[in-house]
Amino acid sequence: MFTGLIREFGEVVSYDNNTLTLKAKHKPKLGDSIAVNGACLSVVSFNDNTFSVELSHESKSIIAEENLKGRVHIEPAMRLSDRLEGHIVQGHVDCLGIIKEIKRDKNMVDMILGIPKEFQKFIVPKGSIAVDGVSLTINEVKDDGFRLTIISHTLKETLFSRYQNSRRVNIETDMFARYIYHMFRDKKDIGWSDIDRAMALY
Repeated sequence: MFTGLIREFGEVVSYDNNTLTLKAKHKPKLGDSIAVNGACLSVVSFNDNTFSVELSHESKSIIAEENLKGRVHIEPAMRLSDRLEGHIVQGHVDCLGIIKEIKRDKNMVDMILGIPKEFQKFIVPKGSIAVDGVSLTINEVKDDGFRLTIISHTLKETLFSRYQNSRRVNIETDMFARYIYHMFRDKKDIGWSDIDRAMALY
């Protein structure tokens, strides 16, 4: 599990076949989970200066591979004793989003993203979403995507200030939205008591 709070930027040293090698201040152990641009990957080797993670064919088929260069977002898996300051992020990328529009307003940025229609049902007003591993709040739901407002602190602590229109990004929708949808998708008569009961389970 992760929180969606980026701990530092990793520098891509190499990306060959299924192995991504990174340089960072964080020193992981063999087998540790690290979220790289929001994708949970396992550490397969390390030395004093770098560590490497392995990407499965499944991971490669769903993430924005072209962004695995230069600097990337990294977050080590959270410990049970850690504070949950963002939201619960699994590191399981659901789909790719595309940045459709960026509007800069003083110290904030509005970013409009498009996503595949089949994932739109998990987009909830004021709900949570992870974009390239960053925990964010959905400010507005659109027919084929959503709008985010990114504050100056988030711009400083992430790579978002470098993002441009048409960039592909890794999207992880809210875990609770997915679970509730799958629990009730075949039920025709759903009341608020059913939803409350489902939420209480988590």
